Amino acid sequence: MIITEIVHSHIVPFPADDSRRNDGSEIVFNGRVRSTEQGEPILALEYEHYEGMAETELNRLAETTLSKFSVHDLFCRHRVGQIGIGEVSLHVVIWSKHRKEGLTAMAWFIAELKKHIPIWKWALLATGERVPSECVHSDDQ
Repeated sequence: MIITEIVHSHIVPFPADDSRRNDGSEIVFNGRVRSTEQGEPILALEYEHYEGMAETELNRLAETTLSKFSVHDLFCRHRVGQIGIGEVSLHVVIWSKHRKEGLTAMAWFIAELKKHIPIWKWALLATGERVPSECVHSDDQ
């Protein structure tokens, strides 16, 4: 099963599912807003999206993830609008038989989401300036 949503308010996490008898792994990822952007203090992040297309592409990415990896279900909520420091901007849950394929699928899904889904992120600096936000790090961090 796939559930993908883009929401404009606080993310309500998907509940844990104790009824799953064949899934040994339930991987949960919460992406939160950090207090700095490239070493500069920020007030918040602001996410914009291409309405309609972002939802379609996010669902397509979830379908691709299920077909590419041995995972059973993928639920994803991505928030748009202004999001304060410490708040969740992305919530993903993946269920799989074993943790290895779930962890691999999660890492791939998030990387592909950041590369291909038309959602843009702006940092609101303490100076009042609004600048593009870029996640810059090596693959092994």
